[in-house]
Amino acid sequence: MKELTKAEEQVMQALWKIEKGFAKDVVENIQYHDKKPAYNTVLTILRILVDKKFVKYETYGKSNLYMPVYSKEEYSKFSIDGVVTRYFQGSAKSMLSFLVKDKSIDLTDLEEILDNLKKLK
Repeated sequence: MKELTKAEEQVMQALWKIEKGFAKDVVENIQYHDKKPAYNTVLTILRILVDKKFVKYETYGKSNLYMPVYSKEEYSKFSIDGVVTRYFQGSAKSMLSFLVKDKSIDLTDLEEILDNLKKLK
């Protein structure tokens, strides 16, 4: 699996949200701050995502129905594993310590995480 660019990830986020759709559906569901991207831009990104094997499609007449190959959870795991490897020498413990020190996670969050981990046993 390859990493996505920011634009590719925005298109994938929209596609994960709708599960499958035509290019116009993807455009309507992209979360942009000020304006929607151009339809042709989204089509280009969808073609790139097909080439990267992140998206597949079925053709209906002259339109393609796009759907993700990987789930959001699969890509999230891949991305987080990459961050842990690149920035924390492969140690999730080091990453969690960093987040606590940085105050990105407070004690209540940490206790909730521990409770969830105990439930997995």
